[in-house]
Amino acid sequence: MIKLTPAERSALRAEAHGLKPIVLIGEAGLTANVIKEISLGLDAHGLIKVRVFGDDREARIAMYETICEQLKAAPVQHIGKLLVLYRPKVETEKARGTSAGKGMREVTIVKASPTGTKRPSVTKVLLKGNERVTQGGNIKRAKARQKSTKKTVLG
Repeated sequence: MIKLTPAERSALRAEAHGLKPIVLIGEAGLTANVIKEISLGLDAHGLIKVRVFGDDREARIAMYETICEQLKAAPVQHIGKLLVLYRPKVETEKARGTSAGKGMREVTIVKASPTGTKRPSVTKVLLKGNERVTQGGNIKRAKARQKSTKKTVLG
């Protein structure tokens, strides 16, 4: 279980104020699937709210402690039937490319000097998904898709 300082807990409570519960625990209680969903929510968001349906306060407190122990999460707040949990998000590395944006990739273009006596020019360029580099070092966009002449005439 993660220990939080009072200042950290207060900041997390303030951040959680606007959140909606993403996991609902029904009459079946704390099942393996519910714990799995809470774990996925913590991995994705870091800070989540869980709503527990049921009037037994001791059962809710026991669930809260069980969740925190099993998932190594920090208890932030327990108000009524709402439980607020925190676990730092795990940073996952992207499979390929740079973090420049979706569909963007960095390419190094090396062009020989026109006379051949000077150093070649080296430039780094970000290419979009529909662009490619030719053998001469120029950037070309993919051609637009051909449209059917029948559809343009009839439609």
